[in-house]
Amino acid sequence: MAPSADAAAPAPTPPLAPLIATQLKFLLTNSSLPIKVVQIWSGCSSGRYADRFTLGIPFCLDYVYWDFLYNAMHPKVAPDVIFGQGDEGFQPLVDYDESGNGGKSCLAHWDYRDPGGLLCLVEELRLLYIEYQKKLVEKVDDARLKFEISTVLAKEGIEVSMVSSTGRSDEVKFAVPLLDLDLKMMVPGCPWKLPQKIHLQAIFPSLFSVDGVKLPAWVDGMCMAEYIPTLEEDLKLQVVDASASIGCRRRFIEALAPAFGRPLEADPIFCRKATVLSISGIFTFLVHFVIPLQFPKQQPILTLQSCQHCNSQGIPITSPPRNSYPWSPRWEVTEMVERIYDYLADECQNFKKLCSDGFPQAK
Repeated sequence: MAPSADAAAPAPTPPLAPLIATQLKFLLTNSSLPIKVVQIWSGCSSGRYADRFTLGIPFCLDYVYWDFLYNAMHPKVAPDVIFGQGDEGFQPLVDYDESGNGGKSCLAHWDYRDPGGLLCLVEELRLLYIEYQKKLVEKVDDARLKFEISTVLAKEGIEVSMVSSTGRSDEVKFAVPLLDLDLKMMVPGCPWKLPQKIHLQAIFPSLFSVDGVKLPAWVDGMCMAEYIPTLEEDLKLQVVDASASIGCRRRFIEALAPAFGRPLEADPIFCRKATVLSISGIFTFLVHFVIPLQFPKQQPILTLQSCQHCNSQGIPITSPPRNSYPWSPRWEVTEMVERIYDYLADECQNFKKLCSDGFPQAK
């Protein structure tokens, strides 16, 4: 049965007007923040061009969502901006006008021929929004919070935000930049396009830890200004260890080739996984290596997968994960690989028997 006309798919969104598209492209290409486009639409149902969009603007380790409304009929005019729900008090242009500083805004010097106009506007509004949120937080009547603010708010790059929740009291969220390190520069070949920074997120009055990162203990009576230096020293050591661990895992993967042949697959960036093809007589199987972050203190986890046997669902048979083979973190990577090779020479026979006895051979 053919679908009715009422069920027809909605018309595709028309392209942005050229002048507007140029500004948006420049913003996404040149911004130092991971800004994302959430939605594009047209202010006119029959318009040839789209002329408005929603942007996700990074703020306080989250996003705020603002609508930028151009006019496709007059694309040379600067856009209007609608801020998110709950930010009705954020009126930067009104504040500019009341303070007599309206001439400082990039909107006062808007030039449609400048492709960076939208980028300047977003950066300006974001800085004003950071100050707006700080003023909101400073108005909270809580002695402990006021003390925390007085000790850390002057730290460069810190952001704070009021978090309103239905059914419970408002919270204050801190995002505190830690360590003057760009993780992108420490991981060769990483896919990150923007600098990667470490932040401490705290929601007053509780601190929340991050999986995989060991945070120093929070002692009763401590304030954030006391905690942050200890945290930064601790994180610096963890970052150095993590970076060094990538090098150790890479050398281990490279050492697989002389014994097993060149890996079929390998994680080239963080070196957490590798797969090799092995043969014992006529039995062909894969060996999957999962290399833990704590390598070489913790040994790789091995999983064998038959290339010739499938279960009743047609899925290749695999062994349970194995990490009970001989291992010492003090061995050179060549010896680690040789010991694994010797272990698999015996273990693959047990796995072959399991595959042959327990399941029909794939044809």
